[in-house]
Amino acid sequence: MEIIRLSSQGSINLPEGLLVAHHWAEGQELVVMDVGDGILLKPKNPFPPTTLDQVAGCLNYQGPPKTLEEMEDAIRQGVMEQWNDRR
Repeated sequence: MEIIRLSSQGSINLPEGLLVAHHWAEGQELVVMDVGDGILLKPKNPFPPTTLDQVAGCLNYQGPPKTLEEMEDAIRQGVMEQWNDRR
């Protein structure tokens, strides 16, 4: 954990280690979200733009349709796995 200081203009300088770890360079646009007791910074465009033709292969699912609840559970599980991997 590092402590940084807010400038009189409201700017901060992120520690170099965080910039390197997240592959952020000068000019990177970030989305700022209020999460109650703090803020969350996320890259604006974490993935390059794609077309349907580039990703349509992943739509070749042949099983029974999933319910919205099943899809939300799978997303929740994936988020928790990613969260635990980063800790």
